[in-house]
Amino acid sequence: MAFTHLDKQGRPTMVDVGAKPLTERIAIARATVSLPPEVAKKLSKGDISTPKGAVFSTAALAGIQAAKRTPELIPLCHMVPLDDVSVEIKPQDDGKQLVIDCQAKATHKTGVEMEAMTGASIAALTIYDMTKALSRDVVIEEVRLIEKKGGKSDFKQKT
Repeated sequence: MAFTHLDKQGRPTMVDVGAKPLTERIAIARATVSLPPEVAKKLSKGDISTPKGAVFSTAALAGIQAAKRTPELIPLCHMVPLDDVSVEIKPQDDGKQLVIDCQAKATHKTGVEMEAMTGASIAALTIYDMTKALSRDVVIEEVRLIEKKGGKSDFKQKT
C-alpha cells in the first residue's frame, strides 16, 4: 500500500476526494494525561478554576475549537464541514489520570479522524497549560484513534 499523500514522484499532494460520495463520518480519538498527586488532588474535587478559567471547561472548548481548525494546522488535510464535535474529560485512577475523548461527526467525502485527534491533543495540551503552575510533571501519555465509522472501512480499537 502506498502513502496517499504522495504523488508518483514522492511529492506531497492533497488526496482528490471529488468523486467520492457524501457519507456520514464519525471518529473518536483519545488522549490520556497523567497527573502528579498535587494536581490530581485539586482536580479530584471537579473542575477547578485557575486565573485562566475552569480547567475542564476550557480544555473542552479548546479541543472543539482545534477540531474546527484542523486544516489550518495539518498540511493537506481537507476542510471538512463538521456537523458536531464533543470533548469529554473523565478522571480515572483516583484522579491520577484524565481520559479525554473527542468525537467528530460530518457528512462528507472524507473522514474526520484528524479532527478528532487534533481536538483530543489540544484539550490535553490545554490541561497541561492550565495546571503547569501546580506542577510541571503533568504528562500527556498518548493520543490515539479509538473508533472510526464511514467511508471505505470502519475501525474500532481493541480493548
